[in-house]
Amino acid sequence: MSEDSSNILVIKNLNISFGERKVLKDLSFEVAKGEVVVVIGPSGCGKSTLLRCINGLETIESGSILLDGVNIAEGRIPWPLVRQKVGMVFQSYDLFPHKTVMENILMGPVKVQKRKPAEARAEAELLLERVGLLDRRDSHPRQLSGGQKQRVAIVRALCMNPEIMLFDEVTASLDPEMVREVFDVMLELARRGMTMLIVTHEMAFARAVADRVFFIDEGVIVESGPPEAFFAAPRSLRAQKFLNNFKFEDVKTKKTSL
Repeated sequence: MSEDSSNILVIKNLNISFGERKVLKDLSFEVAKGEVVVVIGPSGCGKSTLLRCINGLETIESGSILLDGVNIAEGRIPWPLVRQKVGMVFQSYDLFPHKTVMENILMGPVKVQKRKPAEARAEAELLLERVGLLDRRDSHPRQLSGGQKQRVAIVRALCMNPEIMLFDEVTASLDPEMVREVFDVMLELARRGMTMLIVTHEMAFARAVADRVFFIDEGVIVESGPPEAFFAAPRSLRAQKFLNNFKFEDVKTKKTSL
């Protein structure tokens, strides 16, 4: 495993258990600066747990998590400081319902990073414009669709100026039109060079956005590689079986597609 300076994140022999159940087993990989890695696999395989470990939301059993060469798993750097570099967006939007869109976004930059309100607001407005929501800056979450709330959650994370973004099944509860709204924002982030680690069950999106795909099963990376090779001809039987769940036969033409 390479440890050159281009790697913003390096995971070494990561282990975590919930009770007697091993969730992650000696997981090791690296993510280069500007790279988009998509993590796929069956439910319960450890995908979301992996992201939560990187963001300090789960206590690891053993192993290391190097961010810019510093082992953040040792606990010497407070997690609130780490989370300023590692942004995370969840399936649930976690917006404060009594605050406006702008107020939700500015809480981190102003209260945590102690930035000047005017400077933070200007950046927030630019980001909201990029995701098509500048006109909703004074709205409350209850006035937004699910896709709009998720885009606000992404802007809130980006306004902290993170070095890497983690996305955990961010479209799982959205209808198809709203899913596209959110994916378009993530694709634009990829084009702009944002480093991202994405957990998703949306195979077409994974194929479109990823530089590399990790297939995890039972806490182990079974297979990894570029999306073109992985989706066209997965090497492992387990990955082949998993991807078959997303293939459907056209009963009119008898063609099969993913």
